[in-house]
Amino acid sequence: MNAYLFPLIAVVAWAGNNLVGKSSVDVISPAAISFYRWALAALVLTPFVLPSVWRQRHLVLANLFKFSVLGMLGVVAFQSLAYVAAASTSATNMGLIGAIVPLLTLLMSLLIMREPPTLGALGGGLLAFVGLGLLLSGGNLANLTAQGLNVGDGLLLLGATAYALYGVLIRRWQLPFGLWQSLYVQILLGLLWLLPAVVLSDSMALSRQAIPMVLYAGIAASIIAPYCWMAGIQRLGASNNSIFMNLVPLLTATGAVILLGESLNKGHLLGGGLILTGVLLSQWVKKPLFQLQAEAT
Repeated sequence: MNAYLFPLIAVVAWAGNNLVGKSSVDVISPAAISFYRWALAALVLTPFVLPSVWRQRHLVLANLFKFSVLGMLGVVAFQSLAYVAAASTSATNMGLIGAIVPLLTLLMSLLIMREPPTLGALGGGLLAFVGLGLLLSGGNLANLTAQGLNVGDGLLLLGATAYALYGVLIRRWQLPFGLWQSLYVQILLGLLWLLPAVVLSDSMALSRQAIPMVLYAGIAASIIAPYCWMAGIQRLGASNNSIFMNLVPLLTATGAVILLGESLNKGHLLGGGLILTGVLLSQWVKKPLFQLQAEAT
């Protein structure tokens, strides 16, 4: 199998999950699709992963707090907020706002890991910030000042921030587990975090129309996509693999127009273009900012 197909399959699956999230509005409650999705993923992974996790149970208990935080940020906050946001924003916005996660991760790495800023991160961050403003305002920044932030877009930003923090913490803590074992424990603890939402939800009904959505989210987006992404990292390297993530907003927007009948406005085109340009700039230009300042003096 061509190595490039692995990350491509992953990003197609994740873009499709944005469309599923938007399509799930009025079909299944956010609490229900969140819980059933991860319960299904846990069920599928259990025969393959539980034995090794059980052998390491003492190590799991020693790192239970860290696993719990990661489960809350990665499994609950990022994913569940997107399902709630879908009721008041577009699938296109879901894809484009998700594209700022790499930049938010760079910012949090600067604050938490004390990593030196790069010229690309500074320039790319500024471009993406302007692009985000254009996206959220429909192409006119004055609208954002006058009307404020859409609730759904605000939830997506909160979720993107949570996932960026997740990425930084999982790198900082360096938990001594395999990727599948770590994901499995996070899913189990994430299901516990979801229980209050399940109890408070008006409905946990699973209709015939909702079953394919849960199957897609639980298997394609939660198991197949992570596996293909990790396989891509092994074959291509993390840097080359990460470039494919920039396809998610483009694939989401294309699918939203074709399958969901959404239309693109100038905010999507201008804002999305600047966001993606900023993300690419931050990934490609790695020259340290402080080194550049030293050379100038």
